[in-house]
Amino acid sequence: MPAVSSGIMPDSNFLNLKAIALEEIRQEVFELFINGEQQPMSSRIELVKGFYGQSDEDGRLERTRHGQLEYRTTMAYIHRYAGKGAKVLEIGAGTGRYSIALAREGMDVTAVELVESNLAVLRENGRGLDCLRAFQGDATDLRFLADDLFDVTLVLGPMYHLYEPEEVHKAIREAIRVTKPGGTLLFAFLSVFGIMYANYFTGKWALGQAENFTAAYKVRHFKEQMFTGYDVTEFEGLFDREPVDWITTAGTDGALEAIEDRPDFCIPDEDFDAFANWYLHFAEKRELLGSTNHLLYICRKR
Repeated sequence: MPAVSSGIMPDSNFLNLKAIALEEIRQEVFELFINGEQQPMSSRIELVKGFYGQSDEDGRLERTRHGQLEYRTTMAYIHRYAGKGAKVLEIGAGTGRYSIALAREGMDVTAVELVESNLAVLRENGRGLDCLRAFQGDATDLRFLADDLFDVTLVLGPMYHLYEPEEVHKAIREAIRVTKPGGTLLFAFLSVFGIMYANYFTGKWALGQAENFTAAYKVRHFKEQMFTGYDVTEFEGLFDREPVDWITTAGTDGALEAIEDRPDFCIPDEDFDAFANWYLHFAEKRELLGSTNHLLYICRKR
C-alpha cells in the first residue's frame, strides 16, 4: 500500500469496502444495462443508502491525500463567500465534515442528509453546537425549508447520484429557491474523465467506457448509476436557464485520485502545504478541469 505522507497510510479496509460496494453496483449495471436486460434495479435512494452504509464516509476526506486536498480546497472556496454569522445550508452533508467545521467557526449551519447512518454520525459529532441543525431529506425536495433563507448553499454530494434530468433540475432549483437573492451556491460535481482515469485502468476500461459513454462517445447518465460524471461544459450548461450568474468553476482534488495507488506515490507532510497552496492557485485553469475528479460550480443567485 503506498505511503501518502511520512506518517499517514491509506486505510485498506476503507478502500476495500468502497471497491467491493462499487463492484457490486457495477456488476448489476453491467448485467442489466450493458447486456440489454430490462429487469428493474434498486431505486436511486436504495443504492445510495446501500453504498454509504458500507463505506466509512466520516473518514473519506482524511485518509488519503486526494481527500485531504478536496477538503482543503473546498473550504478555501467556502471561506471566500461565508464568514462568522453567515446562514449556511449544506445539502447532502454526509457525516458533517463541512457542516460541523463551519458551525465551530461561528456560522449558522443547517445540514440536510439523506442517509440515516451518516445523519446519526453527524448529529453525534455535532452535539453541543447550538448553531448546527440537522435534518433528514433529499436534495430534490426541500419543502420543509422556506424560500430565500440562506446566504450560502452547499450542494457537495447529491449531484454525484442524480441521473434523470428531472431530478437533476429539481435539486438545482431547490437549492436556488432556498438561497437569498445575492447569495452564493457551490455545487460539487464529478468529471467523467476523472472517473475514467481514477477507476478503470485495472483491466476494466471496456466496462467503464460502456457505463459512462455511448457508442458515439456521448456522456451517459442513467437511472441507478452509482456515481455519474460530466463533461465540464455540460454541467455548466445545466444552469443556463436558471436565475443565477456563474462565478467560476474550480477543481478540488486534481489528478491525485488517479495516481495515488502508484507504489512510488508520496507527498510528505512537509510538502503538502506547499502543494495544496500551489494547487489552489491553479484550481480554476480550464485546461486542468477535466482531469480532476471533484469540481465546484460556483454561482450567485440573482
